[in-house]
Amino acid sequence: MIAEVVINRSAKRLNRTFDYNIPKKLEPLIMVGSTVLVPFGKGTNLAQGYVISLKENTEYEVKDIVEIKHNLSQNQIELAKWMAKRYFCNLSDCIKQMLQPGTKNKNEQKNVQDKIINVVYLKKTPDEIQFDIDIGKIKSEKQKKILQFIESNEGATIPEIEIFTTGTRGIVKTLEKNGYIEIIEKKIERNPLANKCVNKTNNLKLTEEQQIAYDSIKQDIEENKFERFLLYGVTGSGKTEVYLQLIKKALEIGKTAIVLVPEISLTPQMLDRFISRFGKEEIAVLHSKLSIGERYDEWNRIKEKKARIIIGARSAIFAPIENIGIIIIDEEHDTSYKSESIPKYDAKEIAKKIAQENNCPLVLGSATPDLVTYYNAKQGKIRLLELSKRANNSKLPNVEVVDMKMELANGNRSMLSVSLYNAIENNLKQKKQTILFLNRRGYSTFIMCRECGYTVKCKNCNISMTYHRAENKLKCHYCGYEENVVTICPNCHSTKIRYFGTGTQKLEQEIHKLFPQASTIRMDIDTVTKKNSHEEILNKFKNENIDILIGTQMVVKGHHFPNVTLVGVVAADSSLNIDDYRANERTFQILTQVAGRAGREQLEGQVIIQTYNPDNFSIICAKEQNYNMFYDTEIVLRKQLNYPPFCDIILIGFNSLSENEILEATKTVYKYLKEKLNEQEFTILKPMPSPIDRIQNRYRWRIIIKGNMTNEANIILNNCLKEIYEANFKNTRISIDINPNNLS
Repeated sequence: MIAEVVINRSAKRLNRTFDYNIPKKLEPLIMVGSTVLVPFGKGTNLAQGYVISLKENTEYEVKDIVEIKHNLSQNQIELAKWMAKRYFCNLSDCIKQMLQPGTKNKNEQKNVQDKIINVVYLKKTPDEIQFDIDIGKIKSEKQKKILQFIESNEGATIPEIEIFTTGTRGIVKTLEKNGYIEIIEKKIERNPLANKCVNKTNNLKLTEEQQIAYDSIKQDIEENKFERFLLYGVTGSGKTEVYLQLIKKALEIGKTAIVLVPEISLTPQMLDRFISRFGKEEIAVLHSKLSIGERYDEWNRIKEKKARIIIGARSAIFAPIENIGIIIIDEEHDTSYKSESIPKYDAKEIAKKIAQENNCPLVLGSATPDLVTYYNAKQGKIRLLELSKRANNSKLPNVEVVDMKMELANGNRSMLSVSLYNAIENNLKQKKQTILFLNRRGYSTFIMCRECGYTVKCKNCNISMTYHRAENKLKCHYCGYEENVVTICPNCHSTKIRYFGTGTQKLEQEIHKLFPQASTIRMDIDTVTKKNSHEEILNKFKNENIDILIGTQMVVKGHHFPNVTLVGVVAADSSLNIDDYRANERTFQILTQVAGRAGREQLEGQVIIQTYNPDNFSIICAKEQNYNMFYDTEIVLRKQLNYPPFCDIILIGFNSLSENEILEATKTVYKYLKEKLNEQEFTILKPMPSPIDRIQNRYRWRIIIKGNMTNEANIILNNCLKEIYEANFKNTRISIDINPNNLS
């Protein structure tokens, strides 16, 4: 028997199969999907590879497979093949997404193993031990104490015995040597939910709209039918309760469920809701803030069918769960469902494919659906279910838009408008909580010389560096480079250096100055570096009734804080000024989501949006919390300009250490595509430097194509990649991204 093996390497020239002989002793164990160790190349080191096919003979002289590590299913290998073609990457890169955490390469496997502890049991009966004490065979008081403790606490660890008996490891070992006890290795699970403690809850009574949505999806669960649903509901309309009851139905008929949430900051509150309904044993959680060991053990629990509900971020869609009854993607509009690194997959597309294979419904939930999703729902490709009212009959908050140009004209140079200042002051008097949202982290966005206009830029990336006041450092948010603060302009030697822009740290400092009596907490990428820090910050804000939460996008989505009655948006314009056709959509979504954090119980909510563009239609629509008004305006613009959903955007990105080589590579690709792609169906823009034209000392260029991503176009682009790598551009990397999150 011969195995066709893909080697776990990222080099494009190795994106093919290699034949290996299967030794007789391994034949019963090997299958399509096996991870194997094989000799590769001239060295003696073994390489990791994946078996994607089996056959009876080969025309080549082949080496033997040395070892089988673990197995994937045939379905997972087929999904990886589909992904490699769809997302223009190596097959091995796609297979790795489906491997158990800690097994993606040989180095990880050395570091991640089952967690084993030693536990102690009696080897003789209590009567036998008592007899030996009576005849004086056991004289030591410490030995007697340890034996008594173990009799009452069999399975205790040696450290526990040392703590509770004042005995020592040496005494335990002596008792083992004399045959009174035995020390046994025991595997324990690293469970991230172990310390979770929440009260049990039961199904809530559904509103009429919730019941209609539930009944529609429940029917497909019961009939094993694939269909996509868009559960479009205003913030606080009770989408999560519908999810919970649908999952309960899936479990009742012996099925499993996957729930994707957009980012780690959402996971704690979502988990609490699920644990209170289903208990810890039914749930496995997967996201990047868990330790590798915790992810390894959670993966095992799923594979061993111990957990029937998976909750996690994007990559949880690849978990080895079987017999899926429903897949739910919450906050489906969120950009984090699209991978920015290779493979550049869209979790919504993967979920659709898996739901089709499992004949189960896929539910997409959002208060501000992705424009493409909503368009497809309007076209009948996705079934639309609407929740137009808040579940507890609470009112949507009152939204006020403040023109910051007028504030400036009236002499107010503060970061807070008069309205927002007064509202915070009133909220503090009323003992209510406030969230202040800012779309930036750090202290100031950049530093500039007022004399000559020089801006401090990263030496590796050619972009402005951000000032972080706590460390008094300038930092690059792309490569991590940092340097000391500049006080004299390196260009003209002027001392007129000024900080421009506003960050979360600076906002926090101003709040302390204006409201010294207020307690504050900050939540941005700089304060959530430690494990569980998201959850700790949110719990602290809620449980200690902290007055003001200051944060970036992490504070926007999904959180439920009953005592929050005021939300202030300090810089609504920052997302309007991005180099992206979705700038208006992103602005509307984020403002609507952040407004939804206010007044979620019976207390009336208030939202104040500060902007320099009060007439922008996305801000006007967010003020009205009117998604349909925004959609009707934006969809006309998209059609006029031929942007998604009326076409796909294909971004071909180039980066290279050599400026000359990258220019040559872009010309070669542009010429190839002009010859192969139909100009009536595709618009191919000329090669241009990327908006950020250098990161980590690598030059960056791009080609943008507009058109529908057909199977024929996919083949042409894959062939283009193959030819460009065969043309031997040694220093240049090329990637293709379909409908990327950003075009930079």
